[in-house]
Parts: sequence; structure tokens; C-alpha cells
Amino acid sequence: MCIYKIEGGIPLQGQVEISCAKNAVLPMIFASLLTTEEVKIKNVPLLSDVQTSLQILQLLGGEYTSGAELCLHNRTLRTSQAPYEAVRSMRASILAMGPLLARMGNVSIALPGGCAIGARPVDLHLKGLTALGADIQLEHGTLQARAKTLHGSQIYLDFPSVGATENIMMAAVLAQGETILNNAAAEPEVEDLANFLCAMGARICGQGSDTIIIEGVNTLHSVQYQPIADRIEAGTFLAAAAACGGDVTLTHINPEHIRAAIAKLTECGAALSETTNSVRIQAAGRPRKIDIKSLPYPGFPTDLQAQFCALASVANGASVIVETVFEQRYNHIAELVRMGADIKIDERTAIINGVEILSGTHVCAPDLRGGAALVIAGLCANGTTELRDEGHLQRGYDHIESKLTQLGAKISLTE
Repeated sequence: MCIYKIEGGIPLQGQVEISCAKNAVLPMIFASLLTTEEVKIKNVPLLSDVQTSLQILQLLGGEYTSGAELCLHNRTLRTSQAPYEAVRSMRASILAMGPLLARMGNVSIALPGGCAIGARPVDLHLKGLTALGADIQLEHGTLQARAKTLHGSQIYLDFPSVGATENIMMAAVLAQGETILNNAAAEPEVEDLANFLCAMGARICGQGSDTIIIEGVNTLHSVQYQPIADRIEAGTFLAAAAACGGDVTLTHINPEHIRAAIAKLTECGAALSETTNSVRIQAAGRPRKIDIKSLPYPGFPTDLQAQFCALASVANGASVIVETVFEQRYNHIAELVRMGADIKIDERTAIINGVEILSGTHVCAPDLRGGAALVIAGLCANGTTELRDEGHLQRGYDHIESKLTQLGAKISLTE
């Protein structure tokens, strides 16, 4: 159990560097299974989700060293089985399935765990891998997949799932022939994974659009790669600055990756300016109300919905937030109400009547992004907030307390 102690009411000032995107790094770690050669990934934050991914690689027979670069060595794999004990804490563990199937011809992987924010079924992953020629069975909570040879195919996703797009793409790079993936996810992290695979010798085009074409190759080779910055971390810090007021500059971030968040923050009344790799936010007084509907990229990201709920809680007026991606992503709202927020939920819609100020109290982080929302609420609340967290924040934020302290916030962490 981690405890964050937050003294509220202090505007944020200064500059903060955004870390590499967790959601880009995790699939790259699993993609390293596709080659027997060394893979190097630069500036990887050793978040708990990253460490979980590395532990899974070790269980499979891989090796790694960490430092300024994360060096992955998967020359010899001793197994293609990922048991429940290894994957139970992280949904992204399912991304080992496509690479193992492509390299080993078989995989056994327990259905993974992760944040309790909705069903998040793996049906689309299985549909795509089956179309590539895999025979997949579910036995006692474990997926058993076999494929003597994977063959390119035309695949349509019923929903542009990020994970399914990544899993199918990783399997298809070593399949025979061409794969056309329609209604694919266009998120920057998917595009970054495709670029990473291309740097390893894969043949992929169309990444960043809803149609990705993969021409299978026989082998992939070593690579040294710099992942993109974390747009969700960037959006979290921007929402915090808008809620608390102040003047904050984020560096090492592509503004195009957070265009939807920038648009909503501008609607809130904040002044934003940008360069090719930085964003500055200047905010004073109460933010204005906002209406948000979470959507696949380039729409407003579901991973920022909770943080913007916290911002809307202190906005001037009534905001409406609609969550369309995950059906149980309002777990943070009960805790915001404990702090004095005025929020009503109607199925997937949250109606938030902004209050002038929240009150610091004892709250619990229900999940990763909900925990970030409660940090924001604590930063702009009156008094002290004590946030209890069972490791959620450390899954996705690289020392969030240190970065906020750098911006003048009074926040401490006890583990």
C-alpha cells in the first residue's frame, strides 16, 4: 500500500519532461520475442507494468539488462507458456500471444488481469489470430493456440481495439503473404509499434490510419529505438495545471498526439502554446465547464476521462462527460464525491456540477487513471488529501510525486 499525502491549493509552476509512453514500450517488449537478435529500447521508465513485462520475458527464457537503454535478449526461449501468476496483474500481457505464436508455432497464456474498468474481452485478438491460421481453444481459463504456419489474411475489426491491432500486427509480420487489417486502431502507440517493427525489418504501411497492410517476412533483426512520449502523462499534467492554475511547460511531447486534450483545455479557458516538441499551459481562475465524449484516437482518449472529471469538478458550470469505450470507468467518481464534488451518473454519462473548491480527505485509488484523477483533485482541494493506492499509479506514471514537486506541489509518497 502506497500513501500519497497532498497539500492542496498551490498553483503549479515550471517545466517537466514527459517520459516515454508506457503503452508504446509494453508492446515493443513483447515484440522483441519475434527476433533472436538483441533489441535496445531507449529511455524506458521502469514502471511496475514494464517490470511485469520483463518478468514474463524471463519466464519464457529471455534475458534483459536495464539502464540508459533497455537491452532485450531472446535468443533461446525455453517455453511458450505464460501462467496466470505471471499475467494476472496486467492486461497487456495478452500481447505476448501474437509474437509467441509467430515464433514458436504455439502458445499457452492465461487470460490476463489488470484494472477493473470493464470487460475488455480478448475476442478481437482471437478473431484476428484465427484468421491468420491459428487454432485457438480456451481451457480452464487458459488460451491454447497452435499454428504450423501463419498465412496473411484480410481482417476486419468490429471495434478499433489497440491491443488487438498490435497483437495481430505482430503475428502478421512473420506470416506468409499479405495481411490487410481494416478498422485498425490509429493511436500513436500503434503507429510507433509499427515503426519499431519496420526498423527490425518488417514491411508495414498504413500505420496511423484505419487500414494497415503487412507483408510478411522470414526474419526480423536487431534494433535500437526511441519510443514516443507518453501522451496520457502529458494530458494528466495539463489537466492538473488547468485545475490548480499556474504556468507549466511540458517538454519531449508531440502536441499532435494530445490535440483533443489541448482543444478541451482551451475550451476550459486555459491559454496553450506549443512548439514541435513542447506544450505550455497558462491557467488562472476557475476553469470553464466542458463537455467530453471518449472515443478512439483521434478522439478524446478514455485514459484521460478520469483526470478531466477531476478538472470538471471545480469548473464554473455543469459539464457532461460520456464514456463510450469502457463500461465501468467511473470508479473514481465516488471518491471525488467524498471530496465534495457534485456528480451524478446515468449509465455511461456523468453530469458534473462544478463546485468552487474541493475538500481534502482520505480517499482510495480505484485504478490507474482514477488514481491520477484523485491526485489532481487533491492538488486543487482545500486542506490535506491522503490518497491510498495499491500500486496503481506506479503502473503508469514515472515518479509522479517527484515531477509534481518539481512544479511546486506539496506531495509526498510513503511506501
